[in-house]
Amino acid sequence: MKKKHILMIGVLILTSIVFGGCSDKDSERESASVTDSVVYTEPVTEENVLPDGIYMAEFDTDSSMFRVNEAYDGKGTLTVEDGNMNIHVSLGSQNIVNLYPGLAEDAKKEGALLLEPTVDSVTYSDGWTDEVYGFDIPVPAIGEEFDVALIGKKGKWYDHKVVVSNPQLLDSTITSKADIEETKIDLEDGDYAIDIIFEGGSGKAEILSPAFITVSNDTIIATVKWSSPNYDYMIVQGEKYLPVNVEGDSVFEIPVTVFDESISVIGDTVAMSKPHEIEYSITFCSDTIEAVK
Repeated sequence: MKKKHILMIGVLILTSIVFGGCSDKDSERESASVTDSVVYTEPVTEENVLPDGIYMAEFDTDSSMFRVNEAYDGKGTLTVEDGNMNIHVSLGSQNIVNLYPGLAEDAKKEGALLLEPTVDSVTYSDGWTDEVYGFDIPVPAIGEEFDVALIGKKGKWYDHKVVVSNPQLLDSTITSKADIEETKIDLEDGDYAIDIIFEGGSGKAEILSPAFITVSNDTIIATVKWSSPNYDYMIVQGEKYLPVNVEGDSVFEIPVTVFDESISVIGDTVAMSKPHEIEYSITFCSDTIEAVK
């Protein structure tokens, strides 16, 4: 049977592992605050532009009233595509009704393109949930201040300075540059079992391990099963997926673009009084792959 070469994200040369398995990775993040005296991390240049992918990044502002929701530890989801960067941040309430990527005086002008809010469901550490406004904000550079104006329910515009820093890769199909060694997994078309590491949520429900993957025509699709029948959709890399079964615990078919790296996913549960989106992470462990006979 013809082999398909499935490209996976490389591992750091310093650790140099083949089929690197699923080891826990702790990363130190350097905090940054928006003040005149702070020296920020290096800005994006032609030499260090971020590869396309999805990152967690710190989002700092000059105001305690304009902050990321406490449930997200000061971070947002940074998406890089074709050199363009946008960060999605969930705020603390629904009091900020529009943002503008620039100065307040320009936001007031006729024809100004305002950023519209999304309604984000957040779950706090004590299990309490709330619906807040979120925004997708264009990011001109990493580690450099830029202007974002906001308007609240009282109809007055305010200027603010924000900075996006310390991006941490969540998921990417792009291999990087000099400090990353490319590795490959050779898999024939067919069905395989694979162990996963599952993290996030309250612990009341989880995706069961092992999961099952199907390799066909250079694509990998994972069949994942929850320990609950109450999940009505999943979001993976911005795409919504519906369950493939109608009875029993919820089962989904989702794409696999990387092994041995955490993939951020969202599961929508209807187990509460109203549906809630909850963020989780899944790691597919390449060293556990076994053919299903």
